[in-house]
Amino acid sequence: MSRFEHSGELSDIADAISVQQKAVNLTPHGHADLACYLNNLGNSFTCRFERTGELSDIADAISVHQKAVDLTPHSHADLAGYLNNLGNSFTSRFESTGELSDIAGAISVQQKAVDLTPQGHAELAGYLNNLGVSFIRRFERTSELSDSTDAISAQQKAVDLTPHGHADLPSCLNNLGVSFIRRFEHTGKLSDIADAISAQQKAVDLTPLGHADLAGYLSNLGVSFILRFERTGELSDMADAISVQQKAVDFTPDGHADLPVRLNGLGNSFTRRYERTGELSDLTDALSAQQKAVDLTPHSHTDLPVCLNSLGSSFMRRFAHTGELSDIADAISAQQKAVDLTPHGHVGLAGYLNNLGTSFLSRFEHTGELSDIVDAISVQQKAVDLTPHGHADLACYLNNLGNSFTHRFGGTGELSEIDYAISVQQKAVDLTPHSHADLAGYLNNLGNSFMRRFEHTGELSDIADAISVQQKAVDLTPHGHADLPSCLQSLGSSFTCRFEHTGKLSDIADAISAQQKAVDLTPHGHANLSALLTNLAGSFSARFTSFGSDGDLDESLSRYKAAAISTSGPPRVKLQAAKRWAHRLIQHHPQSPEVLLSYDTALSLITLIAGLEQTVRGRYSQLEGISGLALEAAAAACALDRADKALEWLEQGRCLVWSQLNALRTPLDDLRSHDQKLADKKMSLEDEARAHLNLARQWDNLLTTARAIPGFESFLMPSPCSTLMQHLPESGPLVVININDRRCDALALLVGLDEPLHIPLSKFSVTKADEYRTILNSQLRTHDLRVREVAVVSSARVPPRIWWCPTGPLSSLPLHAAGVYQGPNCESVFDYVVSSYTPTVTAITDRVKNRQFFDVKTSGLFLTSQPNAPGASPILGTTKEVQTIFNRAKESGVRVQKLEGDAMTVGECLEHMQGFSSIHLACHGSQNAAEPLQSRFLFHQGSLELGTILQSNLKNADLAFLSACQTSTGQEKLSDEAVHLAAGMLAAGYRRVIGTMWSIGDKSAQEVATTFYEYLLAHRNDCSAAGFDGTHSAVALHYATQQLRLSLDNSEHSLLTWIPFVHFGL
Repeated sequence: MSRFEHSGELSDIADAISVQQKAVNLTPHGHADLACYLNNLGNSFTCRFERTGELSDIADAISVHQKAVDLTPHSHADLAGYLNNLGNSFTSRFESTGELSDIAGAISVQQKAVDLTPQGHAELAGYLNNLGVSFIRRFERTSELSDSTDAISAQQKAVDLTPHGHADLPSCLNNLGVSFIRRFEHTGKLSDIADAISAQQKAVDLTPLGHADLAGYLSNLGVSFILRFERTGELSDMADAISVQQKAVDFTPDGHADLPVRLNGLGNSFTRRYERTGELSDLTDALSAQQKAVDLTPHSHTDLPVCLNSLGSSFMRRFAHTGELSDIADAISAQQKAVDLTPHGHVGLAGYLNNLGTSFLSRFEHTGELSDIVDAISVQQKAVDLTPHGHADLACYLNNLGNSFTHRFGGTGELSEIDYAISVQQKAVDLTPHSHADLAGYLNNLGNSFMRRFEHTGELSDIADAISVQQKAVDLTPHGHADLPSCLQSLGSSFTCRFEHTGKLSDIADAISAQQKAVDLTPHGHANLSALLTNLAGSFSARFTSFGSDGDLDESLSRYKAAAISTSGPPRVKLQAAKRWAHRLIQHHPQSPEVLLSYDTALSLITLIAGLEQTVRGRYSQLEGISGLALEAAAAACALDRADKALEWLEQGRCLVWSQLNALRTPLDDLRSHDQKLADKKMSLEDEARAHLNLARQWDNLLTTARAIPGFESFLMPSPCSTLMQHLPESGPLVVININDRRCDALALLVGLDEPLHIPLSKFSVTKADEYRTILNSQLRTHDLRVREVAVVSSARVPPRIWWCPTGPLSSLPLHAAGVYQGPNCESVFDYVVSSYTPTVTAITDRVKNRQFFDVKTSGLFLTSQPNAPGASPILGTTKEVQTIFNRAKESGVRVQKLEGDAMTVGECLEHMQGFSSIHLACHGSQNAAEPLQSRFLFHQGSLELGTILQSNLKNADLAFLSACQTSTGQEKLSDEAVHLAAGMLAAGYRRVIGTMWSIGDKSAQEVATTFYEYLLAHRNDCSAAGFDGTHSAVALHYATQQLRLSLDNSEHSLLTWIPFVHFGL
């Protein structure tokens, strides 16, 4: 046993337990020495538990110690020792399980041991030391300050009673130091941390090299150094902490129960040094040590939340440096686990909640996902509520809570939120001693909140307060500190704010000076550099606007460009810089060749803003804020006579989400012919590519691998104009109409041309388009055409085809029916061409390129009517509509099947969609603009969501006739994202889709549908075959709509009756 205590060799403790167990077994009950043997055996079990963490050992220890106590008379001289050892075992088990009854039991029996021991007894010091350890363990769990006071009192007596040179003195000193640490963490009193370091340094100095306890003493000393560093910012403390903690880890053998906590402590010190110096290698070392600590800690161990919390904090720090989203995802995952594993009432819970909130806030700053800022405020408020007044960490928690409220204010503009932010941040400053290392950060954040309120209210006292506290923050931050650039940047932004309000030249000069220093101090590749450059550019731009110096304009453009093309930083920040770069160029140098580069940069960043790591809803939320950028870029390209660029940018920057879904479903035949394994791997990811970050990263890695293959360098990249001009339909032009505040243009894509035919539309404008859209919406409301409602063949020469690809507000207008409907010379587009629509050029060219060869077995028509879906108005005419089409198809020998109402489940519908090339859905449709994949068709027995259809393998999909209301109506805020069911069915694989732009009358819908199918059935290529082909669907719809139109007059209501039927695709 003695040799094990010195060497830590496990075989020694195993031998000790073996022989001690034999001694117990050989001693008869009632023998005077049995209690002694049981006590010694218990000590050995406890020692082995402390080395291995095996819970059965500590259970055995407590069992035999309790027997020893029970067998010992109250007056026996050894009872105090047995009680002390039983208490030690209870404490050891509490440290592993967190069970409060164990630590209460420990204190109870150890207090008895002390009370039974006379003054001057050689063991009294040891009993007091152990009692103090138990008090401090309970304090760590409950935060009851009296326990820390009792611990220090008992342990100081133990040290005073232990003679110099005694083997137990280092242990007593170490434990006293730990208790001072714990009280310092609660009160922040610097004398406590000084006393801790003094006691712990003596413990280390008195312990010989090679002693089993030396590593523990070094580890604890390191914690004290790091805590003092966090309070004072003294770098020598940081260096000392890492030095002693590295020794502690090196002296701890693999498999030792304390190795995880020592690794975690070392990792924390590396993280703290990174926070001060910004040296990324420190974070790498921190994460390595902390990940090992987590991996080595059993799931049930009470230290696991501590290790997870530390690991999460380091991931969060690295995310702040690199902007790598996987780091913040890992941070939140680890910190959430730490919170979940920590019982309510635990002293560490508030800290874990605070750190989790900080990570949520960091991710919000990067992605703008509103749920993150809501979660941040929720957990940070809990952290504040759980922290008693006077606690050393309360200021930190208040500061972080204020930061989150300030950020949410930026989105809501709700003054009460910024008022609350300033209130709690002022409290944080007031609670923080002047010498505290974090004071500068709290002042800086308070200043940011003052500035945000000033931007909202214009109250000059707020901006004065902002500059005052931010100047203090800069003055308190030492040169070389990692936070100095941030403080300088904040100060500069406040000066710029005041300049824009007052026009005072010295303010903008001070702003530029501070912001330039911030840029100069920030290393290349840092995630914040793009934001710092953007703000500096803004200040140069503000001075140029006021004083007109071309030098300031050039400096502004240079900084915006540097920020936009930076290799690091949040995409949203870089996109903002790129947009401002482009706007300044358009305003001041419209003919500059850099106009093209600026928009190229901006458009490439949009795909990162709405990347696969986000949910579909999240992507659309991001796109709302940048809607119209592609149209703006295309207008700039047209002004420079670059129709090719205009076309490329419109394809790249519109319909992003559907394009992503199409890319995930893109046929990979070419790639498979070169690399079967890689293609199959990509296909296996298709169904899960929306599972956000990890799968998104796998996707990016796979794309990188594919693009490294010769011939596949541009695989799934935005298509150049030369590619877009290939595989155009031969039966007519594809016309893209771009509409922007600056100008409007049409781009006609014709077979045989290398570039689009550019047609400026000088007499059209955004204002006119918005006016027409407003008029149309008003007419629809007037005629109550906003759910499908119930209201009580020869063909002429086939006109040529045309495909419309409208942008912006034009997406809501029926271009196919544009015309003059009053007076003697009525005419419209409808009179001259058969119109089809497409959300993008690629949606058509891909279908032309990949000509589909159907499985003959699937060629046919599946129909369903759902007249009485729950929660929707009855559409009884759908039954007659489907029956009529079914009968006509049957008569023509077509393979056809129909299911109606309750006879069909959602699953059966999917099966038939896979088994039939064409479908006809006569039912209600429900569009979900926020979550387009949840847009759905309403059946009697449930809803068929678009997301479910997209996940199906519809490799033989040809025609989808959506005889449902508003299936091609987009969302005004996202007019260029084609957020409607018709576009969704194209994304699901259908080559052509029939939809409606607004609600349709039941009778009209029946007439158009039946006439449509009559035309198709009459123009089949092979009337003897049972197959069904939708190739002529556009002409068939044109014919059916014409028949309806001829039966009506030219009244407003009549126009709204036949116009809504539209064709998408080939």
